[in-house]
Amino acid sequence: MTNDPKDPLAGLDPFDLLDAEAERLDRYFQGLGAEDWDRPSRAAGWSVRDVLGHLAGEELYNHACLDDDIDGFTATLRREGVDGGFDGFNEWCVEQRRGVPVEDVLQEWRRENGDTRERMRALGHEAPLQTFAGPYPAGLQTFHYASEYATHADDVGAPVTEDEAEERAWWRARVGAFVLAEQDSKAQVELTADGVWVHAYGTSELLPAPVFVEATVGRLPDDHPLDRRLRAALRCLA
Repeated sequence: MTNDPKDPLAGLDPFDLLDAEAERLDRYFQGLGAEDWDRPSRAAGWSVRDVLGHLAGEELYNHACLDDDIDGFTATLRREGVDGGFDGFNEWCVEQRRGVPVEDVLQEWRRENGDTRERMRALGHEAPLQTFAGPYPAGLQTFHYASEYATHADDVGAPVTEDEAEERAWWRARVGAFVLAEQDSKAQVELTADGVWVHAYGTSELLPAPVFVEATVGRLPDDHPLDRRLRAALRCLA
């Protein structure tokens, strides 16, 4: 694994990464049988169907960013009585679609996410995108979307081939390292050929890239031996 230590995202194309993860999810979803949709996912409290509902529903926010209409988005949430920040919004998105035929939800997600991906790519890396936190480069926002899609693909058990697993883990590790630095995390990380060195609270740990990724997205199992303080410091993409 090689990359510019000053820019862990150097050489990565966020639009291609997002397309690949969207395609992974689509292939998986279209192959599911009726009994598969109610299977629990790795996302706490959500079934596989709920993950799809979340993905479809969050396009309301993604399109509000693209349309420069954050005010309209917040007005919609107020009108619908949605509170609790993004957690409340996510649960509302899921609940709104639990009574909708799953094929309709799948078609909604394909349509709306396809539009998001096309428009984000057209904006390019540096164009400012209006987000809830203020203007943010479209390319960097797309890295966040790609990371989320990869996380949810893992949540529902979408297959990852042996040929792509290592490269996928490393781009996700690089995104995690960037976001930790961006957020001024107490954890400092070094990406090396041997894994990811994590430094915090006077200790250092060498983590395999997949373990580091799981920490950044809040998916480490409860019994994982990683120090709880390090675990909390590394969580930045969930």
